[in-house]
Amino acid sequence: MPKQTKVITPAQQRKMLHKNLSFQAAEAYKLLRANLQFTLPGNEGDGCLIFGVTSSTRGEGKSTTAINLSYTLAETGKRVLLVDCDMRLPSIAKKMEVANSPGLSNALVAPGNDIKIAIRPSNVLDNWKFVASGDIPPNPSELLGSHRMRSVLKALAKEFDYIVLDLPPVNLVSDALVVSPLVDGMIVAVREGYAERKELRDCIRQLGLSNAKVLGIVMTDVKGDGKRYGKYRKKYYYSKYYYSDHHDKRDSTHIED
Repeated sequence: MPKQTKVITPAQQRKMLHKNLSFQAAEAYKLLRANLQFTLPGNEGDGCLIFGVTSSTRGEGKSTTAINLSYTLAETGKRVLLVDCDMRLPSIAKKMEVANSPGLSNALVAPGNDIKIAIRPSNVLDNWKFVASGDIPPNPSELLGSHRMRSVLKALAKEFDYIVLDLPPVNLVSDALVVSPLVDGMIVAVREGYAERKELRDCIRQLGLSNAKVLGIVMTDVKGDGKRYGKYRKKYYYSKYYYSDHHDKRDSTHIED
């Protein structure tokens, strides 16, 4: 049986992002922010912290989680950069309502390209900026695992207090795994009632084999009983999320992240 989801409108999507979040959703992300700060207390003030946000499969809300987490970190006054590392099917630029290029891939393909040309203002907070994924390359994994990627992150770390990387799903492509040595920790988005246990176990196992530090799991689309958060429900979806040679035949539904 394919996983069934529903398509949401752009207006509905905007309500799930940064300054448009409901009170309950904003508080949930602030709790996530606090948990991360407690998880890595010794790193605070010792330079830039880099977080990767991924999932086991498509449709679990990792990109929306990455956007809202980076925004919530920026609310503290810290300099925060959100980077779309999904160079197969990017979504950050669409959600931020800008063109996808120039972006990360353009800065990685040639040493002469400066990543600074790809840094854009969020137009929400002055200290919150982002980098789109750029033109879709033929070799995303190789670019993300390159020495150039390491150099780009090292340069960005001098300019920001936090960097949040939106990474593709672990079980579909190797991109998140090759980036894992470059981050301080990984956050895994899991959609309630959607991801299968085996998929999540495989995701955590692969991250472990890559020596990635999994900081925690963020559950999205939580139904709950309404006693704690009233009518609050986070609904994150993917849009036409597929990968050539890795497409899961069970799930061909086009859904919005």
